[in-house]
Amino acid sequence: MATIWLTPIPARAQTPSPESIAAAKELVATINLGEQFKNLMPTIMTTLKPAIVQGRPNVERDYDAMIPILLQSFQSRMEELSDAVVKVYASNFSADDLRALIVFYKTPVGQKFLQKTPLVARQTMAVGQQFGRSIASEIRTRMIEELRKKGHAI
Repeated sequence: MATIWLTPIPARAQTPSPESIAAAKELVATINLGEQFKNLMPTIMTTLKPAIVQGRPNVERDYDAMIPILLQSFQSRMEELSDAVVKVYASNFSADDLRALIVFYKTPVGQKFLQKTPLVARQTMAVGQQFGRSIASEIRTRMIEELRKKGHAI
């Protein structure tokens, strides 16, 4: 009988072609990655706020005052993000795929998709958080019940 090893095989790094890199750069410019990121950052900052502030008014005031400063510093790093995203796209899509995406994003529905992305991201994040809270409570209760059935004093 043969033994099968279930050891993960490391993924081989794919070096994107210059053509894919060029198409990915055009795609990143077409989707206006900087603006997308800029629009998403306030949502991220708002999401992080409760965990950091923890109901402390003085911390909340200082947190709110720091948001514009941090947003500006992140904006100065957009080229770094852009370069990383170009590599991701170029490594996962062919140049032809990327050109097809560029064509799509230049259409009216593609532009609408880009315009609505920050709103959809915020709404999706809110729905995900709400779902996570509701299921976490259920998982906690069921896990405790099951562990008690196994004799654990919880």
